[in-house]
Amino acid sequence: METIVLITLAGLAWGSFLNVVIYRLPAGMSLIKPPSSCPACKARIKPYDNIPVLSYLLLRGRCRECGTAIPISYFLVELITPASFVVLYLHFSLGLYFFVSCLFTSGLIVLGFIDYYHRVLPDKITYPGIALGLAYAFVRKDLSFLQALLGAAVGAGFLLVIYGGYYLIRKKEGLGLGDVTMMIMVGIYLGWERTLLTLILASFVGALIGISIIVLKKKGFQYLLPYGTFLAPAAYVALVWGDKIWLAYFGLFQ
Repeated sequence: METIVLITLAGLAWGSFLNVVIYRLPAGMSLIKPPSSCPACKARIKPYDNIPVLSYLLLRGRCRECGTAIPISYFLVELITPASFVVLYLHFSLGLYFFVSCLFTSGLIVLGFIDYYHRVLPDKITYPGIALGLAYAFVRKDLSFLQALLGAAVGAGFLLVIYGGYYLIRKKEGLGLGDVTMMIMVGIYLGWERTLLTLILASFVGALIGISIIVLKKKGFQYLLPYGTFLAPAAYVALVWGDKIWLAYFGLFQ
């Protein structure tokens, strides 16, 4: 129980930092300085107003100085980060795999939210993620280096086929190459089976939401969804429950 409490506290603090990354990285700002401030009135955020989750609830999601609404994403990131870390601990216990998985999950959280708001998947997140995955593949026991490369090939290859096919038919890009880079990172860490599951889950949920938006909001069929926002949670599900999902699926045919 003490370990879970420590992981939760560390996750809350880390989630607060991830919010900084999500806000500042697309804007080209330093992650270190200046200190956090309200985007609207530029007032410096006091330490007692910067407590993860709690401050958002006490302030009712608004800046203390000007009353401007604070995006709900800040609250969600601070909530999702520790929750996802605890789930990783409960499934994998403490060890190198747990800590590397936390870093991988952090990358997914940042990529998912940045893609939602800015329709971009920064190379400053995906490239280090790829490097980390390749380095870790040399020492992990559940996945060989060749299997990691195969996972990257499956993830990137699938999206490149879609990218090329759409471009040939419509003469325009229907998918950003950032999604391809993200799937290289995901594939290296998950291997080809769980990478394939990631693509299936993200495509299925993305299609459902896309159709709903087209019907309810009367958007055209050319409306582009932030695919990385669907890939991120799908990759996390595949990381934690992927093997069980595949076993359950193939069990239907026995």
